[in-house]
Amino acid sequence: MTILPVDFKGRAVAGPVLSVVLPMRNESRGLDRLFARLVPVLQGIGLPFEIVAIDDGSTDDTLARLKALREHVPGLKVVSLSRNFGKEIGVTAGLARTSGRAVILMDSDLQHPPEGIPDLLKPWQEEGIAIVYARRVGLDRGGFTRKILTKWFYRLFDMMSEVKIDRETGDFMLIDRKVVDAFLAMPERNRFNRGLLAWAGFKTRTVPVDMEARESGASQFGFLKLMRLAMNAITSFGTLPLRIWTYIGSVVSLLALAYGAYIFMRTLIFGADVPGYPSLIVGLMLSAGVQLIGLGIIGEYIGHVFSEVKRRPLYLVQETAGFDDSPADEAALPAVPPATPGPGTGR
Repeated sequence: MTILPVDFKGRAVAGPVLSVVLPMRNESRGLDRLFARLVPVLQGIGLPFEIVAIDDGSTDDTLARLKALREHVPGLKVVSLSRNFGKEIGVTAGLARTSGRAVILMDSDLQHPPEGIPDLLKPWQEEGIAIVYARRVGLDRGGFTRKILTKWFYRLFDMMSEVKIDRETGDFMLIDRKVVDAFLAMPERNRFNRGLLAWAGFKTRTVPVDMEARESGASQFGFLKLMRLAMNAITSFGTLPLRIWTYIGSVVSLLALAYGAYIFMRTLIFGADVPGYPSLIVGLMLSAGVQLIGLGIIGEYIGHVFSEVKRRPLYLVQETAGFDDSPADEAALPAVPPATPGPGTGR
């Protein structure tokens, strides 16, 4: 069926029905191939569309190429962030600039094939599904070590968080406008977008999509970035890591008391003997290591609190192209309400 945008009285209005968000950094070499495949797919769908490209602090000529391509790519709008804020923030910046009733999130390196967009649209059009994920088929997940770490990340996340995410899906998805609005109402700075979407709790569906190899360039996610994202994801969606160290501390304390009682009884019965210095050192190192790991976990949570209370914007926009009513210094935070005048401050 054909979906047209309507106002609150049900009258048809102008504007895009479908928005595509493309976060990118240093993707200049692949832009021609990207739009050569994406635009025909969107035109073939037959719905009014817009393409919102987010330049997340590129150091090559990605921004210049995007602005030049606006003459040839219909519906292309460009948002340039003031520096590299990371993919999760870049996606948030893109969603904040969309106006379509449905939004497609996809990578810019063509690992997410544009030809899969019609498959994502069907459940939304026919059944009103709010979030449609692309289930990754034929995806090369990297080397053995990365596969093992990814597997354990999902296991830990499922065990320690209050939400569940499908480990066979990624960032290629369709999101309904009401989900976008709910997502943008979440002001967290340490963002794990898939976790936030899962927390929202809207009806979801997965469809199989054949993934492809990266066309050009290198992945922006190295080992350290992935580890940092994993830590943010786990600590942002549950307090189980804190409770675990409470349990570990209790067990270590009980073992210490039991061992102390054993030494006391042995001394009473057999008398004092020469202490075992190696075992003493090992015990002290083990105890210190447990305490430091526990302090590290606590520090992660304190770091999250510190980041939140500073109330800095999620991102800053350097410039835009294709938007008529958007200031260049927009920040992704709700406006702070004015303070209520107190006694003696006048009317």
